Amino acid sequence: MEKKDKTNSVEPDKDPGEPHRIRLPGFIEEEIGLGDVIQRATSAFGIRACAGCKRRAAALNRWFTFSGKNSK
Repeated sequence: MEKKDKTNSVEPDKDPGEPHRIRLPGFIEEEIGLGDVIQRATSAFGIRACAGCKRRAAALNRWFTFSGKNSK
């Protein structure tokens, strides 16, 4: 039976601390995190952010960011 090496990640060239970047040219001008997008959408409906919501928004910002055409 062959042992598998668990040190290989799915994306070996990507730093685990770096967020996934999704380019949306034409939709946004500046870089914004997913947590900020959700927070803006919920506040537009009148939902106030609690401490847990703010922690989740910060975690989502670390995981995913949206960038415009000029961001790398």
